[in-house]
Amino acid sequence: MIVTPPSPAQATTPQFWEEACKHLVKKDRVMRRLIPQFGDACLQTRGDAFVTLARSIVGQQISVKAAQTVWDRFAALPRNITPANVLRLKVDDMRSAGLSARKVEYLVDLALHFDNGALHVKSWEDMPDEEIIAELVAIRGIGRWTAEMFLIFHMMRPNVLPLDDVGLINGISRNYFSGDTVSRSDAREVAAAWAPYCSVATWYIWRSLDPLPVAY
Repeated sequence: MIVTPPSPAQATTPQFWEEACKHLVKKDRVMRRLIPQFGDACLQTRGDAFVTLARSIVGQQISVKAAQTVWDRFAALPRNITPANVLRLKVDDMRSAGLSARKVEYLVDLALHFDNGALHVKSWEDMPDEEIIAELVAIRGIGRWTAEMFLIFHMMRPNVLPLDDVGLINGISRNYFSGDTVSRSDAREVAAAWAPYCSVATWYIWRSLDPLPVAY
């Protein structure tokens, strides 16, 4: 995914953050140490589902800097980044922006899913995490990890545990196991104390590796 901090005008912070921090500090010795280190910094979202997922596709398997360059070129093609506008773009123009043929296909498939009503976007707020993940992974180019990042950074769901995330596993290894190798089972055991705020604990684990807060 491409990482860019939102402007203050765009940023939205989850209402549960303060309550979650109190819970984690009480329940977990590592969180008791980590959370005070980062002051008022917290999870933020920019609030556009289609753009968030499109950026995740553009940023796959290339550096953050390269991804930002390609995204800027791609975003300049339509007047606004909407599903309908993306579907009107010419393939050659999208390729000229630096997108691979496969990523063009993924972006078109994403736009089609939004445009034709295949996604129940208006119902997402009331749907369980796993049902949203199931809808998203049906889109070409979106796997479970991307869907979980979407739940955390866009939907701001409080209890997502992205076990496929290398940063989370590395952070648990460093903070809980003195750098020893960590299995998914080990990670689940650690995260049992985090529930129902695994997303928040994960965010602080990421911060322990990279102190700069990010938003997708």
